[in-house]
Amino acid sequence: MAMQRIELLGVSVDICRPEQLEAEILEILARPGTKQIVFLSVWDLLKARSKRNDFGQCIKEADLILPISKSILSGARFLKKAVPVRYNPFTATISILSVLDQHYKSLYLLGGRLKNLGQAERNVRQTFPNLQIVGRFTGYYAKSMESDIVQAIYKSSPSLTLVSDGIREKNLWSYHRRNSFSNSIFLYYRDAFGIFSDRIKRVSEKTFEKGHEIWTEIMHNPLKLFLLFPFLKYGILLMWYRLFRKNAQPKQ
Repeated sequence: MAMQRIELLGVSVDICRPEQLEAEILEILARPGTKQIVFLSVWDLLKARSKRNDFGQCIKEADLILPISKSILSGARFLKKAVPVRYNPFTATISILSVLDQHYKSLYLLGGRLKNLGQAERNVRQTFPNLQIVGRFTGYYAKSMESDIVQAIYKSSPSLTLVSDGIREKNLWSYHRRNSFSNSIFLYYRDAFGIFSDRIKRVSEKTFEKGHEIWTEIMHNPLKLFLLFPFLKYGILLMWYRLFRKNAQPKQ
């Protein structure tokens, strides 16, 4: 069964079953040019609706859009659409790296502090022995270093560039530079190197399954409590779409 893409509040979301993931990754790899996988939260979805920035276009053009918020699934169900599969970003990243490892592909690591990046690289090498790491560069770098980083990724042409903390533009980093690379997938996951280096404790599967991971984040950063306001906006938009956009057609 082929992967399905739906529209939720005008934003693209993919329905990719776990058993489809390997074939989808290999298919994306076979495409020419710069590709992108995106982990989509409900707050990202709201941001992607804005016409005042290019984040929406970045999401629209992404090759694989995996929802990570339980609210996206409940929103699709509320609007009587096909319901996507929700992915834990950590386990999804491990699954993607496992596919690359099984097929002897290559990886570039971008982000993190030097010590954490080094430890993350060692742990990745140990866990995925067939995955060739063709380069790495820390995040939080000086602007003058950027052309060297872009050139290094272009020359090494990795199957996947895993982007983590310390990259200010996050998902937009690769999107804004998509014409500078030849044939790579880019995946931004902020906590990747922190977890891989044992600096950050990942959210438990039980907490994630319940959709309570936001409360863990709020405990670490109380300012994230303000994320509840856009969440209320999300609920209002869903109700509006349910009542007044029943016959609206998805954007092409």
